[in-house]
Amino acid sequence: MTTKKRGLAKGRGLDALLGSIQKEKLQLEVQSLDHGQLKQIDVNLLKRGEYQPRRFIQEQDLQELGASIEKHGVMQPIVIRPIDDEQHPYEIIAGERRWRAAQLAGLTEIPAIVRDLTDQVAIALALIENIQRQDLNPIDQAMALQRFHDEFGLSHQEIAETVGKARTTVSNLLRLLTLAEPVKELMQQGLLDMGHARAILTLKAKDQLKVAQHVIEKNLSVRQTEQLVRDFNAPKQEKPKTAIAPDIQQLTQRLSERFSADVKIDYNKQGKGKLTISYHSLEELDGILNICLSD
Repeated sequence: MTTKKRGLAKGRGLDALLGSIQKEKLQLEVQSLDHGQLKQIDVNLLKRGEYQPRRFIQEQDLQELGASIEKHGVMQPIVIRPIDDEQHPYEIIAGERRWRAAQLAGLTEIPAIVRDLTDQVAIALALIENIQRQDLNPIDQAMALQRFHDEFGLSHQEIAETVGKARTTVSNLLRLLTLAEPVKELMQQGLLDMGHARAILTLKAKDQLKVAQHVIEKNLSVRQTEQLVRDFNAPKQEKPKTAIAPDIQQLTQRLSERFSADVKIDYNKQGKGKLTISYHSLEELDGILNICLSD
């Protein structure tokens, strides 16, 4: 059974969604400052948000937050909406960590802002609230961004506009979802960062975990990881190639950063050669072409 997308009409649909999100965010800011509008909700009446992008929460982080809540209370209210569920009549839109930590602290109630939200706005707010948190790991960010495409059919550019990120950042994050599952789990646990992952992406799926584990064991830097991947990808019986000139290396690096894509420059002694820009999706190709044409 396939899941039906909540598609948006081109242009107007996105504008309407963005308008609704902005309106709700302003309303939430007002309510969070007005303690008279907050409600104390029984923690047992709440359920985890269906569109919570965070898949991995460090137990130590929860324990530390729980200790802080036990001492100071919940400093920021959670955001919830009423749902048709007799046992758990409220769904958490933002604040699952606070809810879980509050229970560890022994609280029976938690301050909350109750908003009657449509599915579309609830999904968007839940995703945006978590994407914009600095402690959300890159894989969970990427999964949240992918939900915008799956739920609303948004392009990379439209997703970028919705969450307030650069299109290249969105594309780079979404590429991480093509990593082998065990490698993604390592990223969710905070053992690999995005720089390591982007280097490992160029390997075949069967080799990614082996290299990732080596990177973790040896505590390699991103530069060392990139060199390891180059060595791993090099043909085993091929004669050593002539060292690449420093200026060509610098140019390759600059172009790679400019296009957010893999760039390769091949040349011979006569100065002839070719420039290759690799892309992984039509969205990335559109981004590369836009940069070329704008320049």
